[in-house]
Amino acid sequence: MNVNMSWQVLEEKDVSPSRWFPVLQHKVRLPDGTVIDDYFYSPIGNVVMILPLTPDGNFILVKQYKHGLQNIFIELPGGMQQNGKSIKESAIAELEEETGIKISEDKLIALGKIANNPTKTNQITYGFLVKDAEVNSTQRFDSTEQIELVTFSPKETIKLIKDGKIQTSDTVALIFKAYLDYPEIFA
Repeated sequence: MNVNMSWQVLEEKDVSPSRWFPVLQHKVRLPDGTVIDDYFYSPIGNVVMILPLTPDGNFILVKQYKHGLQNIFIELPGGMQQNGKSIKESAIAELEEETGIKISEDKLIALGKIANNPTKTNQITYGFLVKDAEVNSTQRFDSTEQIELVTFSPKETIKLIKDGKIQTSDTVALIFKAYLDYPEIFA
């Protein structure tokens, strides 16, 4: 079987339960001719996440409740790509909103992108590193957010991942991408 062959979408129906979670039902034809009439897919949109590094060499992360798993998580600040804004503009806005760190676009260092669940969503997380990050503005949370800032050294951050205390996949992946690209930060 040729894994490079795409599925053909025969029909598409919006079955979204709410504006917060778009869901489409696809009727698709697989490369071997098989037709599946109930393939559900979410065009949820892209995410930006930022790894802020303070002048004294610590990371600023956020601690917040996530209702999907009904628990509190430590992760990188970030959020959905905002309407009418580019990925970089969204990263700048989300960083300021969640942490009170206001920066210019030239401070964003790309860490790459991650496909979170390419089987069921089109969501890509775009990651950025920001060096010399300092709280210099005011946090402005969304109506569903309550965020606490937490600061850890890079070594403590790796230990938190190892111990399962940082566990969201995009946060873990982007921290390790920074670890591979900028090992001197973690030395």
